[in-house]
Amino acid sequence: MSQLVDTDVPLIVLVDVDSEVERRLVAEALPPGDGGSLTVLPLRGGSLTGPLASAAPDTVVTAVRVAWAPRRATGRTTGRGRGRTRRGRLQAAAPSLLRRPPGALQAAALRRDPDRARVVVAEPASVAELSGRWDGTGSLAGFVAHQAALALDRAERTIVGDRAKVPRHVTEAIRHSPEFRREVTRLAERLERPEEEVHAEAVQDLDSLVAAMDPVAIEVFTGLLRPVHARAWDVQADTARLDVLRELNRRHPLVFLPSHRSYVDPLVLADVLAAHDFPRNHVLGGDNLRFWPVGPLAKRAGLVFIRRSFGGDQVYKLAVREYFAFLLAKRFNLEWYMEGGRSRTGKLRPPRHGLLGYVADAVERGRVEDAYLVPVSITYDQLREVSGMAAEQGGAAKRSEGLSWMASYIREQVRTPLGTVHVGFAEPLSLAAALRSGADPADPDARRLTLQKVAFQVAVGINSVTPATATALVTLALLGVRDRALTLAQVQRVLQPLLAYLTERRLPSSGAALDTAGGVRRVLGALAQQGVVTVYEGGEEPVYAIERGQHLVAAFYRNNAIHHFVDRAVAELVMLRDPVDRWEEAARLRKLLEFEFFFPEREAYRERLSAELARLDPDWETADGRDVLCRAPLLVAHRVLRSFVDAQLVVAERLAARDPRTPVVEADFLTECGGVGQQMLLQGRLHGPESLSRELFASALRLAANLDLVDPGREELARRRQEWAAQVRDVVGRVSVIDELDAAARRENVGVEP
Repeated sequence: MSQLVDTDVPLIVLVDVDSEVERRLVAEALPPGDGGSLTVLPLRGGSLTGPLASAAPDTVVTAVRVAWAPRRATGRTTGRGRGRTRRGRLQAAAPSLLRRPPGALQAAALRRDPDRARVVVAEPASVAELSGRWDGTGSLAGFVAHQAALALDRAERTIVGDRAKVPRHVTEAIRHSPEFRREVTRLAERLERPEEEVHAEAVQDLDSLVAAMDPVAIEVFTGLLRPVHARAWDVQADTARLDVLRELNRRHPLVFLPSHRSYVDPLVLADVLAAHDFPRNHVLGGDNLRFWPVGPLAKRAGLVFIRRSFGGDQVYKLAVREYFAFLLAKRFNLEWYMEGGRSRTGKLRPPRHGLLGYVADAVERGRVEDAYLVPVSITYDQLREVSGMAAEQGGAAKRSEGLSWMASYIREQVRTPLGTVHVGFAEPLSLAAALRSGADPADPDARRLTLQKVAFQVAVGINSVTPATATALVTLALLGVRDRALTLAQVQRVLQPLLAYLTERRLPSSGAALDTAGGVRRVLGALAQQGVVTVYEGGEEPVYAIERGQHLVAAFYRNNAIHHFVDRAVAELVMLRDPVDRWEEAARLRKLLEFEFFFPEREAYRERLSAELARLDPDWETADGRDVLCRAPLLVAHRVLRSFVDAQLVVAERLAARDPRTPVVEADFLTECGGVGQQMLLQGRLHGPESLSRELFASALRLAANLDLVDPGREELARRRQEWAAQVRDVVGRVSVIDELDAAARRENVGVEP
């Protein structure tokens, strides 16, 4: 180093190291200081401010870093001379990933190959030269440190070669932006904390967030994980809207918001988009997936690890907001899962709109003109991880993510084929247009309501392109009967009107596989192979039923499609009321089910339900409801709604039996519901085990809280709890009536009860 830097003048050396080994290497390479002519400081932090302010104009500033050359491939050629082993090919293909060993392994790496680590020196510049290049924004020290980091990167490329922009470049670009500095100043004033302290914390948070788009990392990451889904499913994507999305992406960033049913969702979507020439998304994932060695690799492949909860951390919020604004301004596409986790029931969970607020903030502040939200449906014919999620619904603990968990997960996924994964893209939504049509953004409550409506629209969009899969329709048929098996012909008789309804409504479906007896038999066989369906073949003909203990798994598949039948189910329940009460009953049912399904605004709901009632009978407003239902070719309320209203019945009756002065502790209460629900099932008061879902109980409890039935009170609360329980019992009773009408109609038509 002494040969590269003229030490006859004062010298400031900024050191960029992250380990003890690197500190030792740099210390050995530094020139000896003479009479205080050498000042050594860390590249990051505020320690440069004072020395720079007192430095003479001819003081030279440079920086040093340890560059790690790629590890030399050790793979041996095969006997046929076909090149490296798989390990050797991986090392050759991924030099940037294997370049820098973790700090704890660096000493061993140097013992094996002393030439791997080399101290590189940034091109020096005088304080006078740097001051002349500074535009006056921010601090001179911050500008100098940023320039030193860029110069180090240029020097490092002579050792490691060209590579993609690394996270620290993004962090440096954000931290030196005028917008970031203004936001830090405002937040420090609001929190009454030192600005330097808030700034340092925000930069640290940015470092934890910022991901890279390293092409080599992307290739290795996707190459290692692609077999997880490529061997399990065929991918069928409805690409009709992708041309429109690609054209939008030329002018605006896209925010892909998919349904979430599996850990492999991002891998499936990434492959579909890559095949149609879309840039790779920055995918937001929970911190629970940041485990070694997947975490570091995933971060270099565009995965943004974000805390699962950070409501009270204002500095972290600032870092997220500024990072989002940076990415959107650069027209990078984002992707995250608004449900906040994988669906445990198979239908969409209520969307969370917290992250959407940061995108809205970037639009409102003019950091980006617009961002288009893209609802995406990802639906699987079969999914192995459903059994684990079903166990969680019965109270089992979720297994923590880690390396052993991942190895086990991959082994399970690639065991046998699981059919098809269906990917669909709904109409994109302009966030700028939604914000303009909403209320005053300065009103926090109004803005929150606007974002809730946008999130609701995204969920409706996802449902609109989610197909009713063959698996969903078959499990819908089998779960509709209690503790009984059906012949192949009986399953077909249930399916035929369902398929006709989907066709009439032009709803998305992959039910063509069910048009023939052979197709239905194949779907039943696939479910039997996975242990969801049991087949008895010792009689006159095979009969099929849900395997004992697999009802929650079957319900997961069924629930992928039930949103297409909810309007019909509600219409059937409405028809069992007197004509004068039907619209009032429709409003009550909407309220009862609003925590399970996505209903439109009241007028749109009324219009949609009117159309469904007219399909039952054009004179539905005056017709006898029981007669209408007896003539209907399709009845679905007992198949679609029963598990949800049964779960509500358990929650409602446990609240009604409770002393109104006793607080409700959610975890204990849900466990209580599970135990009492099992008793009610054994007594025949519930239809099937699929209603014994912790998530369904939790949804019912949220509904009760919304009705102000959870917080402790006095006798008046006890009365209202009893009234709610009576209302739920009434709905459960009408669902049972529809079940009886459906069974009677089929006995009359075919002589055999389905």
